[in-house]
Amino acid sequence: MKRFATIFLMMAALVALLVGCGTSGKQNNNAATDGENNNASTDHTETNSEVVIGIDDKFAPLGFRDEKNEIVGFDIDLARAAAEKMGMTPKFQPIDWKTKETELSSGRIDLIWNGYTITDERKEKVLFTKPYLSNAQVVATLADSEISSLDDLEGKVVGLQALSSAADALGANPVESKIKTITEFADNVLALTDLKTGRLDAVVIDEVVIDYYMSKDEGTFKVLDESLAPEEYGIGVKKGNEELLEKLQAALDEMNEDGTAAEISKKWFGEDKVLK
Repeated sequence: MKRFATIFLMMAALVALLVGCGTSGKQNNNAATDGENNNASTDHTETNSEVVIGIDDKFAPLGFRDEKNEIVGFDIDLARAAAEKMGMTPKFQPIDWKTKETELSSGRIDLIWNGYTITDERKEKVLFTKPYLSNAQVVATLADSEISSLDDLEGKVVGLQALSSAADALGANPVESKIKTITEFADNVLALTDLKTGRLDAVVIDEVVIDYYMSKDEGTFKVLDESLAPEEYGIGVKKGNEELLEKLQAALDEMNEDGTAAEISKKWFGEDKVLK
């Protein structure tokens, strides 16, 4: 009887040992899985073929929603073509343009791509591709407005998109100190709406954007001959992600060489405006 009891105790100890080992292995596997999931949430490009592109979906004709509420535009087509050459799938993520750099640095998006002006200040926060499109900040008013020069903005109410290069351009011009009120908007559409209803006297806006709206709403707006600042658009990449930057730039260069970029430009602008 004593011998059977001894055998039973030995078997129980062996079972406990095996269960303990199995539990330890399962915990290690879960820890590894959790680590992989964390990496996937902070860098979309390392673990799969999806690239998340942050856009302003009210920035026609570069990125906006059409009558079917689908996201379309020059930058959208350009991004899709570039992603295809990189072997990746683009996911367009509308963001609050005021927080674009935060969205990028946090890893919620991989690229800022929607009329993103290259500036020295932004270069301190993000990596940029080479410029791919020229632009300028201009002043738009109603077609029948008496405003005809920058000096005429003295004492007027002027609108612009918040935390945009329009704000930078106006701030760098002496006329800013003479303006009565500067009103900031979440997007250009809201600013132009207030201009049409008379709540604003003028709007500082990207030239490519107002050109589009003037073509769609002929006779409503005019643009002053004097521009505030010439500028160039680039694509923003998270600091430290040189691998994605090089891959994207190679795709853009190839699109310039094979004519893909020119075709997309002609579709949206009627001419090849892409910088080589």
